[in-house]
Amino acid sequence: MASTASLSTKLIRIGAALLLLGLASIGLTLWVTWQLEGGAAAVNEAGRMRMQTWRLTSAVQAQRPTPEVQALVAQFDQSLGLLSEGDPSRPLFVPWDPDVRREFAAVQSLWLTQRNLWTAVPPPEPSRLIESADAFVQAVDRFVLAIEHQLSGFTAVLNLFQFVMMALAIGGAVVMLYTGYLYVINPLVHLRRGLAQVESGQFGARIDVDTQDEFGQVAAGFNRMASTLQSLYEGLEAKVVSKTERIEAQRARLESLYEVSAFLAKANTIEELSKGFSQRVRSVMKADAVAVRWSDEANQRYLMLASDCFPQEMHDEERSLIAGACACGSLQPDARIRVIPIHNHDAAPMRHCARVGYQNLVSVPVRLQQRLIGEIDLFFRSEIHLNADETELLDALASHLASALEGLRAAALEREAAVGEERSLLARELHDSIAQSLAFLKIQTQLLRSAVNKQQPDKVQSTLDELDAGLKESINDVRELLVHFRTRTNTDDIEAALQETLQKFQHQTGLPTRLQLEGEGLPLPADVQVQVLHVLQEALSNVRKHADASHVSLDVHKGPHWRFVVRDNGGGFDTAQRQGETHVGTKIMRERAERIGASVAIESRVGQGTTVTLTLPPNPVTAHGVATVGLDFSESVLSTP
Repeated sequence: MASTASLSTKLIRIGAALLLLGLASIGLTLWVTWQLEGGAAAVNEAGRMRMQTWRLTSAVQAQRPTPEVQALVAQFDQSLGLLSEGDPSRPLFVPWDPDVRREFAAVQSLWLTQRNLWTAVPPPEPSRLIESADAFVQAVDRFVLAIEHQLSGFTAVLNLFQFVMMALAIGGAVVMLYTGYLYVINPLVHLRRGLAQVESGQFGARIDVDTQDEFGQVAAGFNRMASTLQSLYEGLEAKVVSKTERIEAQRARLESLYEVSAFLAKANTIEELSKGFSQRVRSVMKADAVAVRWSDEANQRYLMLASDCFPQEMHDEERSLIAGACACGSLQPDARIRVIPIHNHDAAPMRHCARVGYQNLVSVPVRLQQRLIGEIDLFFRSEIHLNADETELLDALASHLASALEGLRAAALEREAAVGEERSLLARELHDSIAQSLAFLKIQTQLLRSAVNKQQPDKVQSTLDELDAGLKESINDVRELLVHFRTRTNTDDIEAALQETLQKFQHQTGLPTRLQLEGEGLPLPADVQVQVLHVLQEALSNVRKHADASHVSLDVHKGPHWRFVVRDNGGGFDTAQRQGETHVGTKIMRERAERIGASVAIESRVGQGTTVTLTLPPNPVTAHGVATVGLDFSESVLSTP
């Protein structure tokens, strides 16, 4: 039967028992020693009585004074009283037993008989005194022998107690060793053996629990631990397989999501995007067919953008689907992904799906900023149950599709806006330069007709010269305009575009040019570079038209505030006289500079050339926040009616 006492209780019980035995042995030993000490003092006192007897006999024979004899008698009485009463302080007491009491009574009786003899007046004969003293001493000897006999018994008891104490000490040591082995060492050995078995992989190892003490609790805990480890180890492989399958499934879903996202990012048209998306979604979800439908603004009609493995007959019938006419296209504003069973009967709205053999339909709403814009329909010929991971994947794919379509729409709008901006710019350039030249030529043509009608040869010749000069100027303007709009920029550095611009200017005018760059700064955005080049080209155009210069330089200062300085050594002009006038070139430069938050400063003096300075703000951007599309406007102009 298992013991219910704890280890501490067992050790306390054993220790208390040994302590009680030790205390009892010590107490008995002290008592026996006390008896021996008292008996030894009594023997000494009895021996003193023998000495006092002979002293009293000598004093009586020597006829000492009566007070002295009386004092010796009183001492003798005191010794008898001390033996009779004992003295705990010395200690002194007689170990009484029947023999000792009998001998002591004989001594007392003899003393009472002979006391009067020693105190008689006149004293008795010496022979009688000696005979009486000898008889008394013999009685005292018998009393002493009785005490010594009693003390020998106590001595034997003391020796016995000492032997017993030695035996108890040995027995206590043996009991403690056995107890330690039984309650401590042996359980530790079993526990160590069990631990060694567990370390070697034997998780079926168990320790017998036969006590409820601390080691029993440790053994029970070890058994529970071993049982848990055994169950964990036995189920570990299955758990690893299950976890591996789940991780593999998650990896496959992430890979599919990344693949679809990468495809959507590369698609250039809605047809390419929707067709490729439907193929990939069908492959990922292992569906039998997929249809991607897009909703109108009122969510009243769904247009099929693309499908994959969808029957052609159903595709033709459901190309444009009215909302609510079928399970497809019946989404509510708060709809979620759902699995719709398809019932096989002709009256059902899904009779086409049932006829083809589809059993389940998965409807995935497509939202953009909480607005329902379409639906993805997946068709299955078997039962389908979506778990949380698959539902999350479909939501993510639908969100990516909506973002990609919105991106295509935004890119198209951006391209349209950029083209419109460039067309507006081209129209403004044509109006500000070529249109004015054409108007001048029209006036000269009218003057020429008038001179011909009036037969004024000199007037005809001068008008023809004006027409010739105007045509040359118009041709130069057209060429310059084409050069401007063929200019390309470098997103890393504007230096190459500046070199190309100066080379074209030098080839067109024959004037030497110089480009100097200094400082360090962050590269300018491409759209900002375009505007900077147009401002500089307009400044160079003004040099060609008005400056009559022999040299042109362009200095570029890089830094937080980029600065472009165009200098010529032409005739210059008085800026004070031109204040308030409308100058086409200056106006165009300032308008372009305002688009990127820059400023244009013009310094000029008559006969000292002109300096045009374009200063950019920190981190310049275009007013529209989008890059200007560099189109080949020579082709645009030729193709525009």
